[in-house]
Amino acid sequence: MSIYRIQIKLLSDTTFGRGDGVSGLIDQEVEHDSDGFPYLRGRTLKGLLSEECDNLIATLQTERQHWEHLAARLFGVAGSTEHKMSIMHVGDACLPLDLRTAVALQSTRSITSTEILESLTTIRRQTAIACETGVADHNSLRSARVVLRDLCFIASLFFDTQPTEEMVSLLAAGVAALRRVGSGRNRGRGHVQCQLLDSSDERVTQKYLVGFGVRG
Repeated sequence: MSIYRIQIKLLSDTTFGRGDGVSGLIDQEVEHDSDGFPYLRGRTLKGLLSEECDNLIATLQTERQHWEHLAARLFGVAGSTEHKMSIMHVGDACLPLDLRTAVALQSTRSITSTEILESLTTIRRQTAIACETGVADHNSLRSARVVLRDLCFIASLFFDTQPTEEMVSLLAAGVAALRRVGSGRNRGRGHVQCQLLDSSDERVTQKYLVGFGVRG
């Protein structure tokens, strides 16, 4: 059952890299479905959230072990047994259903998946500059497809058991802290703004964020 969702707004062009390119066209393609819609894999998003939560917990002065236990329940740990596996499952972050539906209707008018992909993305090229000479390195030109800024993606969160309020507080903190996603996030791409939504699509990030690091 889906209880919460994560909204990801792209503040800069972003590459949801899939690890390969298209021969003769680009060196790095974005992850996209058979209809041409880009998306971010749920497994990747979960890993990013887990990393942000771990970083936040490391800053706590007290009760660190308690929050580490909650993080383990939310995200699981390597080599988990059945009783210690993650209670949270993260779906793929996709474009809103109404947008995909509208585009799908246009697809009946002979719009191809390639045209859909190209309408939502563009290609960026960059090259390495030699420090000694200040000119481009030979054969260093690379190209990557990027998803255009200002697009919003939604990922659903599914839970095996009802999460505690503290777990949701930790999750909200991780969502708020997530500012970079995708390939090239350390080189200017992938700047995002994330929000935690409840089952009514109300923004609840700030509501739960105040509870992180606080025990009554």
